[in-house]
Amino acid sequence: MKFLLMTLISHQPDPISQEKKTPAERLRDVVETAVLAEELGFDGFAVGERHEDPFISSSPPVVLSNIAARTSTISLFTAVTTLSLLDPVRAFEDYSTLDNLSGGRLELIIGKGNGAAQAELFHVTPDDQWDRNREGYELFRALWESDSVTWSGRFRPSLVEAKALPRPLQSRIRVWHGSATSKSSVDLAARYGDPIFSANVTNPIEPYAELIRHYRQQWEFYGHRPEDALVGAGTAGFHIAETSQEAVAAYRFTFEARLAAQRSAGFPVVFDSVEDLVERGSALIGSPQQVIDKVGRYHEQFGHEVIHLSADADGVTPQQQRRSLELFQSAVAPVLRERISSRPLASQRSTLKEVLV
Repeated sequence: MKFLLMTLISHQPDPISQEKKTPAERLRDVVETAVLAEELGFDGFAVGERHEDPFISSSPPVVLSNIAARTSTISLFTAVTTLSLLDPVRAFEDYSTLDNLSGGRLELIIGKGNGAAQAELFHVTPDDQWDRNREGYELFRALWESDSVTWSGRFRPSLVEAKALPRPLQSRIRVWHGSATSKSSVDLAARYGDPIFSANVTNPIEPYAELIRHYRQQWEFYGHRPEDALVGAGTAGFHIAETSQEAVAAYRFTFEARLAAQRSAGFPVVFDSVEDLVERGSALIGSPQQVIDKVGRYHEQFGHEVIHLSADADGVTPQQQRRSLELFQSAVAPVLRERISSRPLASQRSTLKEVLV
């Protein structure tokens, strides 16, 4: 199994001190956490894309380029790239540049995005976001794989023998399709032979397991070998300590702050206590053995090879966060790597090519 740290770069007052860092300080924290992730042995680091409060992750390629300059072995992910909002040509230019600068360590997770702000900023609506996502993906893929593209679509001007530069380092980049509950995303992934990344955050396991089963069915329908399907999954929270009691106590403040925010905003509450979240949700909160057991239970349903964990230290001290990450790498990751086989990520494929050459 492979392990990523992931952040949406939320920009809010610290739940404990109530102090709010500047955007510059918050962004530097993200880069330093990515450096730590490589130091501790994580396989990848993912930066999300959001265009509304309380997030400042509107430009993942810029943040990931900074991380690329500070690291050398960790794979770099987006989580997600909102192709429904972006000009595919400009997105290609950004990510092809990043692919070159990072030495071919880049993988993308794409998705339609969410939130009301995207309609205001980009004039993308629920009526056209899925079509925009599909069209953006198809053009992005064509630009990546060919240096001469003739294309026409609904949402941007046509191209005639267009050449987008720079040409990428990876001749074919792995593009994951991120999805919460939509069959549109997994259908598109299955058609093109791409992996999916299940959000696996808001609900108990059942709807996510159902969607992954649908993906595997569609994968075979489109003529792909069953064993080639590739699945990743997120987690709803993360904190590990030597005992479950210590882990839950440390995470309780974070959970209760988020629960209060959900209720204040009028969002439906799925898990009404941290104990409920640990019991029925995907959150990895507990002792190392509890986390190993939970990942194993989810793997039985998902068959996933990659998971992402929160890179943020909301509600816990930096020292607690670092200890949690260290404990995961020393006591959890080795067991799961041995039990659950997984295919190489971009940085590992790049290293393998260098060895073979």
